[in-house]
Amino acid sequence: MPVSGIRLALSWLTVLPIRGPGVVDRVIAGRAIALAPLVGLLLGGGAAGVLWVSATAGTSFGLAGLLAVAALALATRGMHLDGLADTMDGLGSYGPPERAREIMKSGGAGPFGVAALLFAVGIQALSFAALAEYGRWWAVVVAVAAGRVAVVLSCRRGGTAAPGAGFGALVAGTQSTIVAAAWCVIAVAAGVFATPDRLWLGALAVAAGLAVAALLVRHCHRRFGGLNGDVLGAASELTVTVTAALLSLHP
Repeated sequence: MPVSGIRLALSWLTVLPIRGPGVVDRVIAGRAIALAPLVGLLLGGGAAGVLWVSATAGTSFGLAGLLAVAALALATRGMHLDGLADTMDGLGSYGPPERAREIMKSGGAGPFGVAALLFAVGIQALSFAALAEYGRWWAVVVAVAAGRVAVVLSCRRGGTAAPGAGFGALVAGTQSTIVAAAWCVIAVAAGVFATPDRLWLGALAVAAGLAVAALLVRHCHRRFGGLNGDVLGAASELTVTVTAALLSLHP
């Protein structure tokens, strides 16, 4: 992949002081999305590091898990969590697609969005805490990276951007079926090594997380008239939450 795609992926998905290319079209945007899982590995490694340092320093596993989630939020500018809240508020509006999109762009967080944030942050923190207790550090990396694989899967060809979606118009439908499928296979395979005591559990956890995200994106396409950046954030956070929760099941 050209360097421009790597730079754009890092500038979009992290707070690292890396400037993306001056001109961004659908080709470069598609390359950046295709590299999102690699950025997920970087973020997952950072989260696992925060978790390990916190637990080693003597904090409770619960606090260590919460600190890891907070570190991820800081490292991503909270974009994915914001997208999750906006998407849930839009889905809970019961209005026409136009009204749902207006609610998503309003900038505030309604009851559905707040509830989604509380559950996502809480489940992720508790799951990371359990993984730290079991010493499953690779599982944390896998869960976070799987969330970025969900972004690639959400942008596969055949999808369309929602009306008025700036970011969605750049990335919707940019990923070939081969690229999306390849990342899914890699993620599921990586999940096998996340639970060495029960090899099937890791693969199942990743597959379930990606499947839930795919169902969400499919529903959002119908509900909102297409894809936007908020839906991508929601798909990522939902995948991390489901995957981490299943990976944390007692060995």
